[in-house]
Amino acid sequence: MALDDQKRAFKYVGTTPNRPDGVDKVTGKAQYGADITAPGMLMGAVLRSPHPHARIVSIDTSAAEAMPGVRAVVTGKDFPAVEDQGFADIGETCMARDKVLYDGHPVAAIAATTPAIAKAAIRAIKVEYAPLPHVTDVDEAMLPDAPVVLEGRALEHVPAGMSQNVTNTCEFGHGDLEAGFTKADLILERSFKVGAAHQGYIEPNACMASYAADGRADLYCCTQGHFFVRAVCSALMGMEASQLRVTASEIGGGFGGKTTVFVEPVALMLSKKSGRPVKLVMTRDEVFKATGPTVHASVDCKIGMTKDGRITAGDMTLRYSGGAWPSGTIEMGAQAGFAAYDMPAVRTLGWTALTNRPKEISYRAPGAPQAVYAVESLIDEMCQQLGLDPVETRLKNAARKGTLSSYGVTFDDIGMVATLEAAKAHPHWSAPLGPNQGRGIAAGFWFNFGGNTCVSLNINADGTASVTEGNPDIGGSRASISLMAAEELGIPYDNIRTIVADTASLGYNDNTDGSRVTFAVGLATIKAARAAIKVMCDRAAAMWGIDAEAVEWIDGAAVPAGPNAGKFPPMSLAEIAAMSFQTGGPIAGHHEVNVDGAGVSFGVHICDVEVDPETGHTLVTRYTVAQDAGKAVHPTYVEGQMQGGAVQGIGWALNEEYIYGRDGRLQNAGFLDYRIPVASDLPKIDTVILEIPNPGHPYGVRGVGETPIVPPLAAVTNAVSRAIGKRMYQVPMSPPRIMTTIKGK
Repeated sequence: MALDDQKRAFKYVGTTPNRPDGVDKVTGKAQYGADITAPGMLMGAVLRSPHPHARIVSIDTSAAEAMPGVRAVVTGKDFPAVEDQGFADIGETCMARDKVLYDGHPVAAIAATTPAIAKAAIRAIKVEYAPLPHVTDVDEAMLPDAPVVLEGRALEHVPAGMSQNVTNTCEFGHGDLEAGFTKADLILERSFKVGAAHQGYIEPNACMASYAADGRADLYCCTQGHFFVRAVCSALMGMEASQLRVTASEIGGGFGGKTTVFVEPVALMLSKKSGRPVKLVMTRDEVFKATGPTVHASVDCKIGMTKDGRITAGDMTLRYSGGAWPSGTIEMGAQAGFAAYDMPAVRTLGWTALTNRPKEISYRAPGAPQAVYAVESLIDEMCQQLGLDPVETRLKNAARKGTLSSYGVTFDDIGMVATLEAAKAHPHWSAPLGPNQGRGIAAGFWFNFGGNTCVSLNINADGTASVTEGNPDIGGSRASISLMAAEELGIPYDNIRTIVADTASLGYNDNTDGSRVTFAVGLATIKAARAAIKVMCDRAAAMWGIDAEAVEWIDGAAVPAGPNAGKFPPMSLAEIAAMSFQTGGPIAGHHEVNVDGAGVSFGVHICDVEVDPETGHTLVTRYTVAQDAGKAVHPTYVEGQMQGGAVQGIGWALNEEYIYGRDGRLQNAGFLDYRIPVASDLPKIDTVILEIPNPGHPYGVRGVGETPIVPPLAAVTNAVSRAIGKRMYQVPMSPPRIMTTIKGK
């Protein structure tokens, strides 16, 4: 569904009404995953491995099963074998079978009448392990003699002779690299390291499962995609998907981290064995140890540039670890790395290797921040060496409409140049700096997704409308969808109610991820509204006794299409709805689609820092985000997405990192030791919302949620490097790392 041809003046889209879930959330009425209860409900607990890699010799649950109050015990042997390898891998993440593959890997679970009994029963389970060699670093995992995490998981195109931990490789690019580097006046090649970062959502993973005697089950959980949860859990339980109904609760943060399952199949199996509803809530320690962070990465990047700032060639090798199971994130990182630039010769080679870490899960623009960090850092270093302005240099090389991207597509209307020009024009860029301060700039890119979407829109007899969609709201989508429905129908925003349906009430919807919801669900909502409008125009035509083609919809009412259609006063939606039972019955519109045309997204970030040369402590003193939203449906939400992504990227750049000891165990599984930014760590983040319409959406909408986390790693690094006068090549840039660089060690 392409961009509407006419230039329309929006009445509701672009305004900032109150969020529909706001009152419930601030008053505590909203129900999150851990709030769901049921009569006779049991409490679950999980036993987790203390080893990063070990063979399970035996599990003795007899003492636990004999304890009063214990109603069910589950191990990996209780789950049927699954043919689908992807689902099987998720199942092994939820419950180990023959081996444990990371510190915190589940090996057994208990359902008991109280949490205290469940925890005591967990301690009564006896597991005999045979420890195996482990590896937690991606570079070490790729060595030929590295400990093997899983055997036989390499795809066919992985070259022979490599470590069995290497499971995937990919390559993107075009042009003659040798010729490109020959034209360069300066060639730099650097190596970078990026630590694994957790999404840091405040609400721990939680669910409540109820398995009935007739084989049907209900599951309530905090998730970004309850249709996917249904598909995975039904497969792991060996049941038909239609027999499992999944309802998404409100979600206390996800950022990509709740796009899969970790405890839901375990709760279902405990409920099946006990005959009672079972609730499972992860502790914070469990969340860090056993739910997916992003990949950790090792990157080699080489760029050639002329003395006037023209990039002649770029070559990059990415090594990503997605944990103990194969990951597909490398392709997205390899495609995103050089995507912001128009380059005559470019290549990105990617590798994925297994390590003894939990399975990697998406974290806002998965794979892109790591690759873009290397490119944007190296461009900044080259600008310093050549004495070039970092904005003008990026403008000289920026991708535009018609640019052949580094990953093969030719761009349509895009906002890379506009975001750079907005950054250049912002007062932040020309503001003076003080002692020990530095300013960095970096660009970022994300693809944005469309995908499977299904929406129903019902016109109520009282003149209001209800939108039923299937994507959990993690970023304000209910408000945005209601605004688009109001715009199409021509009725006030307050007359629209958007609800997230369970899996039994609507057709399949892909996860809330990839910045797809406002784009894809919004598009389907517009189509569903237009279908309902067609019905209402037909009803008005019938009441007026004229042809349906002679009626059009303007400002929330059916009107004759012209003087030849007759002189009838406008018939409002409320009037048509009130008479619907006498004119043919309920009025509704429905639309289902596997939509493409999401439109790529670009952003540019400016960061000022002050670094204490005595301690290495870094304070972010000013931060600005410029980003193309296509069309900002609800500008306040768009601003919040831009600020939120920037904050998470700042935390990743300065503090956040999974730290494993030599024993392979996670050392900072909690918010005291894994430190995310708090309000006092941050300045007010300025935002500049640009609107370069996406041709693939009727209103020009682009997703905005992923792109803001892509530039910060490099923007902060460039600022710190300029502040201390030396280059940093590893994030996070903790004070000890900064001091080591300052001292030249």
